[in-house]
Amino acid sequence: MKMSMGRIGQRLLGFAVAGVALAAGGAAFAELGQPAPWEYKLQEAATPVMENITWFHNFLFWLITLITLFVLALLIIVMVKFNARANPVPSRTTHNTLIEVAWTLIPVLILVAIAVPSFRLLFQQLDVPKADLTVKVTGKQWYWSYAYPDNGKFEFDSLMAQDKQPRLLGVDNEMVVPVNKVIRVQTTGADVIHSFAVPSFGIKIDSIPGRLNETWFKATKVGMYYGQCSELCGKDHAYMPIAVKVVEDQEFASWVESAKKKYAGAPASTFASAAGPAQ
Repeated sequence: MKMSMGRIGQRLLGFAVAGVALAAGGAAFAELGQPAPWEYKLQEAATPVMENITWFHNFLFWLITLITLFVLALLIIVMVKFNARANPVPSRTTHNTLIEVAWTLIPVLILVAIAVPSFRLLFQQLDVPKADLTVKVTGKQWYWSYAYPDNGKFEFDSLMAQDKQPRLLGVDNEMVVPVNKVIRVQTTGADVIHSFAVPSFGIKIDSIPGRLNETWFKATKVGMYYGQCSELCGKDHAYMPIAVKVVEDQEFASWVESAKKKYAGAPASTFASAAGPAQ
């Protein structure tokens, strides 16, 4: 049975409405600092670096979309205008100076337009500004250890907590930092290569045994931000989440004082054995 044009139009309209609803739903489901159901874009930015990453991602998306549509239009024009039926006597043109200059110059200009913001972003990521706070992060099988050398030299372990939400991201002890402060993260691995990554901050850096890598972030919004080890480090690779709690200055100062009493003088292995292995 043939479908009428009216019903076809109604179905196309329905698909369009469903697409708009899905897009709106994706935006509505977006949550700060963690993944969300049906999320189709990058996590909401919480640092200047991540804001630039998001802008660059969107810029490239629209640029490649325009290029794709342009190439598609050229292919359609060629198929319609220059097929054997429309041109029984083919053209013998071999050179066109304008076209040859254009297909050389335009790609160069496109690459320059991509390279300039790309290099600017790389410089912003790699040039660590003067830090207000340094946190040393050590990846272990399979949990993270955080040390605060600037605030009394205390250290603690952070393991996945089975009774906390969000599932597989909640931890027993969060990394706590103040808002609107430059945080320098120095990271290494105690056993194998791990990778410290927090999507909302726009940071991802390998934690390599015997080597101290560093990155930085400046969180501009108070809240809880989650990440995960992004390196295949062993059987419990998927169970060593990262949780960073960004708080106001006064709350951070109070947390430091309580953390000094709770963690100072005790070896990190004590907390690991007390919390138990990740499951």
